[in-house]
Amino acid sequence: MNALTVHAPVLLVAVPLLGAFATPLVGRFGRSARNVFVGSVILFTGALAGLMAAHVFGLGEPLVYVLGGADGFGVPLPSGMQVPVRILFEVDAMSAFMALITALVALAGTWYSFSYWRERSGGDLYHSLLLLLTAGIFGMELTGDMFNFFVFLEVTSIAACGLIGFRVWLKHSQEAGFKVMALYTLSGILVLLAVGLLYGEHGGLNIAYLASRVGGSLVDRIALGLLLTGLAMKAGAVPLHMWAPDAYGEAPAPTSAVLVANSQASLYGLFRILFTLYGATVSVGALGWILIAFALLTIAVGVTMALVQRDIKRLIAYSAVSQIGYMLLGVGVGLAVSVARPEFGRTAMHGGIFHMLNDAACIGLLFLASGAVIRASGTRDLNKMGGLAHRMGWTTGFFLIGALALAGVPPLNGFASKFLIYESSFRLSPILAVIAILASIMLLAVFVKVFQAAFLGPPPDGVTETPTGMLVPMAVLAVAVVLLGLFPGFFIDRLVAPAADALWSGRDIYIRAILGG
Repeated sequence: MNALTVHAPVLLVAVPLLGAFATPLVGRFGRSARNVFVGSVILFTGALAGLMAAHVFGLGEPLVYVLGGADGFGVPLPSGMQVPVRILFEVDAMSAFMALITALVALAGTWYSFSYWRERSGGDLYHSLLLLLTAGIFGMELTGDMFNFFVFLEVTSIAACGLIGFRVWLKHSQEAGFKVMALYTLSGILVLLAVGLLYGEHGGLNIAYLASRVGGSLVDRIALGLLLTGLAMKAGAVPLHMWAPDAYGEAPAPTSAVLVANSQASLYGLFRILFTLYGATVSVGALGWILIAFALLTIAVGVTMALVQRDIKRLIAYSAVSQIGYMLLGVGVGLAVSVARPEFGRTAMHGGIFHMLNDAACIGLLFLASGAVIRASGTRDLNKMGGLAHRMGWTTGFFLIGALALAGVPPLNGFASKFLIYESSFRLSPILAVIAILASIMLLAVFVKVFQAAFLGPPPDGVTETPTGMLVPMAVLAVAVVLLGLFPGFFIDRLVAPAADALWSGRDIYIRAILGG
């Protein structure tokens, strides 16, 4: 194992974090120097995520990295005192899987931004916040400590609020930024209260240590309720989704794509807590049905609200909310039947986890394509668009790929993961599968409306194709969407199944990696 792989967990946080602080300094040498620097940082970060994932999936065991003193428990001062600093990263297949998703979306969003932000001021600060958001997301996915999870959660909140409200010349952006700040703060408070309760009850913050001590006491259950509520809110699950349409809709297009990974990191935290931290110490059947209830609400409300939108970005935003429901449905069904009927619970888990990757690719593609459409047409109102397919052939094709994938049309990636969710949820209750399928049909109708309004009709004047710098990131995500749909078995066997199994049956392995035994 080479040095880069050994140190990859901490470097995945440190490199974009240091890059975020260095970007304004590099920006003094000009926009080109800044873009080269930021592009190099994000490429190196993506390579690190790939190296780490290859090692973890190949090894089949968690990768543990401890940042602290010589004994691992403190940093010695000249006086001889020890400062109790110990930052621990524990990366299993699920963590590595999430890191790959984040790397893919961050790469596409960052490189898209170079052309997208070319004619706008404030690019140094914008790219600095984008790198800070990326560092925070990686931290949430890789940390093995509950307090550090909260710290990284807050880092993402600060960066996301700054990016959402970045365009201060737009009234709605400032309003969205304030709303997100308020709800993210509430989410963070709930998580912090839960962390405090767990520390007071068990005297530790390490996830593996807490998992070995949690026993389903009243305090443990209260902490679980706080974590479930706080992280469901940060993920954008209905009825705690109030921030999501404004955030996705008002943020710059490449930021909206990265915000998808941010929401999924919170969803990952929720799954990690349910399966690894608590495991079988609580009623998994009841928790599974709670997730299913969240899922059905999220799917129904997201798709219904998307139907009535005229703003193309808010329409995609509500569609993104609905997809959180499919992830919750797959994992919720898996959790609900994990004891009684594990034979298809594992299939449900595969569907829910696979949909996280598929959703990041197709929703990210749609947000990037919508940014190009808005830039070309000068409006977000679908009723004022039309005929863009005559002038923007590549953008039209990429948007169509993303829309069909999100609606679950074969052979694209959305169908592959949704089919697993349909199959497993039907075996638990046919009603669940019917609701999920009907919502996908409604979503297809939504995007038929969008395509007809924005791309069909007489050719508009003064519209040209999207710049190459914005087309290339869209092409990368489009290729990912197609490949994930054409070869789902390959990705399920090598990425999705190990990731899902790390949650499904890897609790003891996760604990032993830290505590031994």
